Amino acid sequence: MENKLSDLETSVGYQFKNTDLLETVVTHRSYLNEHRNTKCDHNERLEFLGDAVLELVVTEYLYRKYSDPEGVLTSWRSALVRGTSLSEVGHAVKLDRYMRMSHGQEKAVGKSMEVIYANAVEALIGALYLDGGIAVATNFINKHIIDKLEDIIKKGNDRDAKSLLQEIVQEKLSITPQYKVLEESGPDHDKKFVSGVYFNNNKMGEGVGASKREAEQAAALDALNKVN
Repeated sequence: MENKLSDLETSVGYQFKNTDLLETVVTHRSYLNEHRNTKCDHNERLEFLGDAVLELVVTEYLYRKYSDPEGVLTSWRSALVRGTSLSEVGHAVKLDRYMRMSHGQEKAVGKSMEVIYANAVEALIGALYLDGGIAVATNFINKHIIDKLEDIIKKGNDRDAKSLLQEIVQEKLSITPQYKVLEESGPDHDKKFVSGVYFNNNKMGEGVGASKREAEQAAALDALNKVN
């Protein structure tokens, strides 16, 4: 693990004074269920801290850089810190190569793994903050997350499917789309949700995700494709 951690430090671009923090970053809760003698903690507390640091740094950047209304800035921030974006960062810095999890969790695919990598990125930000301070955490966030903003704005990726669908439906039909969970299955570490979106009790879209939020976004996208 020591050699691997040094390789990960190279990918991240920072050498930790306390490498125990980095070991915690790559340890998923499920790993401890199969390795109960491991002294290392799982990464959820670091994730909690990193989430707060990430939101603060991104929010301050947007506040200082742009004079747009709050709603626009909130949309941009959401696009930067959403799970799919953070998961891409996890792959970019090669966190996915070093994650420690249970054998069952390793077999998971799709959205559930995206969530794990996104959470690990937040844990990494928390670890960078603890080990190097706000400047080190900010440098990482600027390089790997905020740097995506111009492309997000250019492509219009700051608008999530649910918000866009609601805007269109309210304008055209003067109603608000309603979402229902149609199916829920799988163990806690690999949940699967199926959600439907309805206009006046008529189902207009259906989607699958590792969380209710993701399933609703997928259902909204399905409905948008039909509306378009």
